[in-house]
Amino acid sequence: MGHSGTTLRSSAVLILIASSSALSLAQNTSPKAASTTREAALAAWQQVYSVLTSPRCINCHTATNYPQQGDDRHPHLFNVVRGPEGKGVAGLNCATCHQSANADSTGVPGAHNWHLAPLSRKWQDTNDNILSSPDVCRSLTDPSKNGILDGPGILRHHEEEPLVLWAFHPGRRRDGTERSLPPLTHEQFVAATRLWIEAGMPCPQNF
Repeated sequence: MGHSGTTLRSSAVLILIASSSALSLAQNTSPKAASTTREAALAAWQQVYSVLTSPRCINCHTATNYPQQGDDRHPHLFNVVRGPEGKGVAGLNCATCHQSANADSTGVPGAHNWHLAPLSRKWQDTNDNILSSPDVCRSLTDPSKNGILDGPGILRHHEEEPLVLWAFHPGRRRDGTERSLPPLTHEQFVAATRLWIEAGMPCPQNF
């Protein structure tokens, strides 16, 4: 009886643990919890969107044949054009001026492999108006437009891509003043991206 009683008590404990785990799982997957998770994910996405549409990023995510410059997003000086690969044209390609690092003495920004984002990743329309949050979200999460990136691939891009990193260390303008920064630090940007991705990359709805 002693052995049997011990066995029964052990079984009861296991059942209690299993029941508690099941209850916890049910609570975590309740409609209210799911709604809260989605709300948090959408809030994180809005943070990501605020960076993607800041001048440091969106100036190279154009829908036109030219990159933009400055916080006012004016067309690039010297009639620089996109070219077939987003790197300018012969005699006036991006690498002619944009080296692997910022040239603060001249005000020319630089990072590895300086180029425009492909047209499939445009985040503004042909009139240079920034696309809505839902539109940018759908574009970023569409493998046919984002370079066949899944969630981890997008996170890695935001963590490691040299041009993304440049946006948070953009150097000085020609007059010596510091270029404006995105509204988040790089660490905050990555954290918001991770939260959004881990929640399933939900996109806001058009209103």
